[in-house]
Amino acid sequence: MNTADLTIRAYDEATDLQELSTIWFEASLLAHDFLGEPRLRQQRQLIETHYLPNAETWVACHEGRPIGFISLLDHFIGGLFVSPRHQGAGAGRRLVAHALGLKGELELEVYTRNRQAMSFYDRLGFKEISRRAEDDEGLPFENACLRLAT
Repeated sequence: MNTADLTIRAYDEATDLQELSTIWFEASLLAHDFLGEPRLRQQRQLIETHYLPNAETWVACHEGRPIGFISLLDHFIGGLFVSPRHQGAGAGRRLVAHALGLKGELELEVYTRNRQAMSFYDRLGFKEISRRAEDDEGLPFENACLRLAT
């Protein structure tokens, strides 16, 4: 895939919800395998009913088909997911650049056990500003808070 063939557009719930939910789930099975598939299936319901409908979401498309997305809550990245078939080809980098251009600075939380994401954000210049030992549900999965500014 050539990143020149990549377009970024606004999320359309009527056409994107199921496809982005699938991208989220497939990517999460790889990146967050330590959470377990049953928990990820439960979280998928929240992605579809709460997170995607209430966030500012931008969709990366290749040949007109969604391959990834970034969801923003003001300048906070609530989620950045790229289909496993398209990871490593520049879609994530382009989505972050798009969001940074809109917001001027970005923050996010990432599981520290997700080494691929930690490395990705480090390469983009994100700096760690804090850590916490538990995730949002109080489970013992460490999260790092990262920030990037223009």
